[in-house]
Parts: sequence; C-alpha cells; structure tokens
Amino acid sequence: MTNERIAKYESALQFAQQQVAHVVETYPDYLPIYTEEGKWKHGGELWTDWCGGFFAGMMWQFTLRTGDATWRERAEHYSKLLEHRQHDRDVHDLGFIFLSTYLPWYQLTSDNAIHDVLIQAGRTLAMRFKEKGQYLRSFVSDDSLFIDIMMNVPIIFYAANETGDEELMRKAVAHCRTTRDKIVRANGSTAHEGMFDLETGEFLHESTHQGLQGDSAWARGLAWSLYGYSKVYALTQREEFLEVAERNADYWLANLPADGVPLWDFDADVNAPLPFGPQKESSAGAIAASGLLDLAKQTKDPAKAEAYRATALKMLDAMVEPEYLAINDPGWEGILKHGVYHTAKDLGVDESVMWGEYFFVEGLTKVVREAK
Repeated sequence: MTNERIAKYESALQFAQQQVAHVVETYPDYLPIYTEEGKWKHGGELWTDWCGGFFAGMMWQFTLRTGDATWRERAEHYSKLLEHRQHDRDVHDLGFIFLSTYLPWYQLTSDNAIHDVLIQAGRTLAMRFKEKGQYLRSFVSDDSLFIDIMMNVPIIFYAANETGDEELMRKAVAHCRTTRDKIVRANGSTAHEGMFDLETGEFLHESTHQGLQGDSAWARGLAWSLYGYSKVYALTQREEFLEVAERNADYWLANLPADGVPLWDFDADVNAPLPFGPQKESSAGAIAASGLLDLAKQTKDPAKAEAYRATALKMLDAMVEPEYLAINDPGWEGILKHGVYHTAKDLGVDESVMWGEYFFVEGLTKVVREAK
C-alpha cells in the first residue's frame, strides 16, 4: 500500500467529513437520499424511505477512524432519530438502517438497550417472509423479491446468532437460497426482482424496476448481491453463500470497464442516449469496492483474493479523483458524483446518492484503518 494512495484516501475522507458537517449544520435532523443539481434538499420523489442509516452510518465511520467526540455525538443523535424504525414493516431495508448505525454503536458500548433494537429490527424484517416461495417480500408487493434484500437479510442472521432463534435462522437461510436459485444467474449476474405466484409459491419470472430490463445486469443490484452474500458468509460460515459472492465478483471483474467505474447497467448500450446509455454509476462501484475488500479476505483462492483487492482499490482510486469526488465543485453538497438512483423514474440520475456516499466512506475507511 503506497503512502500516496493512503494520503489521497485520507484527503477524500476529510472532504467527506466537511460535506456531511455542512448538511448537519444547514439542514438539522434532515436525512438525505439523493441530490438534485448537487443539492440534498429538494421536492423530488423519495419512492421509499430507506437511507437514514447511511447518513448516520457515515458519522459512525468518521468516529471509528478519528475517535472524535463531536462525530460520536452526532452519530448517536442521528441514530436515535431512526430508533422507532425497528418496528417498521413498510420497508425491506432494516439492515441498511440499523447495521450501519446501531451495530457499531453496540460494538463500542455493549449497551443492552442498543442490542435490543438490533434484535427487534431483525425480527421485524423476518415478518416479511413468505412460506410459499420461501423469500422475504420486497416493499413493492407480496409477490416480489428484490436482490437488494441480500444486504438487509444479515440483520436477521445477526438476530438469530445473538438469540439462538432457529426460526429466524431458517427464514434467513431460505431467503438466501431462493435468491441464489431464482435471480442469481449461472454467470454471476443478477436480476433486480423475482416474481412469484402467491397461491403456489412458484417462481414466475425475472423483472426490474431500476435496471435496463428484466434480464439485464443492473450494476447496483449485482453489487448488493456480491456484498450481501459476503456478509451472510461472515455470519454463517456456510460455504454455499461464499460461492455465490465469488460468482458475483467474478462477473463484476470480467465486465468492469477499464476506467474502474461501472455503467448503471452492465447491458446498457453505450451508443444509446443518456440516461439509458453510457451513464456511470459510482454508487454501485462504491458498494462493490467495499464488498470486494471483505471478500478478498474470505476467499480461499489466493489469486482471487489478490484480484478482488486490486479491483477494489482500482475503483476507489478512480473515485477519489475530481471526476467523481466533488472536491472541485463549489456548492455541490454531495461527496461522490455520477451516482444513480432510479433511471426509469429520472430520480437522482448523475447525482450524489446517500448509499454511494456511505459505501465510499466505508471502503476508504477500511483501507486507511488497515494501513495504520
């Protein structure tokens, strides 16, 4: 690891702290999702409320890296704003909300009240399980499974491990297997959504809300799967899930553009007009980079470990440059440019998006803390 790389990463993290502090001071208690023309507060559609944990989660990442008491205070305050959502049955995103906030908080304090919130969030998410079909339903409808849920199911595994609840474990394992068997493809790419017959539980077909089409490889969905199965393996030590993460990663490595930042969908036509053409998707790159750093330590194959880590660093190297880092963009309130929320709805396209911010900070923090 070169000193020059670490210096760039630390500089990017300092900039991230400045940008988050600006939002805290400018819009107190506001939980952003995506920017419009670089501004976090606007009248655009939310579609679903799933990003609060990423904003508070960045504050926890800053705390872990610096030990700064101000960031710790902010992290606790913004985490408490989310506590009521441990009972939220309207979203499939409780892992996103609580694993980035209450988990680091609990790991620092061993406070049982904080632990209880994590367990309740896992139990609440498990209520989405459909016995017919063996999957956790998405927020959209009962017959819908999203690949995104692979990044949320870890909170059910966490609750199962902490409590010894075998029913929680059964549901979590079943969801991961159904996702693997129905919407993770043999080549390692993934569909965004799987649709099921509610009467029989039979899988019907692949679909999408945010990708190019039902049978395409939406980049962020693949990143969710890669990192999600890596997290599930860490919590279960089940080799079957490590295999899926590696299959996802191998597809990612084989199809990543030479500049190290993915397009919004791996099947996008680079000759088509924007936004459906060659639109970059930095948030997918940030998620995958952080996931690949973990997967590099998990794989049993030394050659894969080296390739996964090298690709993660290549992506982070690209994103700390001013083409993606908003450090030379006066008035831009985000950290990482060229992210995408929802192309078809024209929400947060070529903007900063809160999950991109969080996983970018998380990935950089992993590298910097390890170097020390």
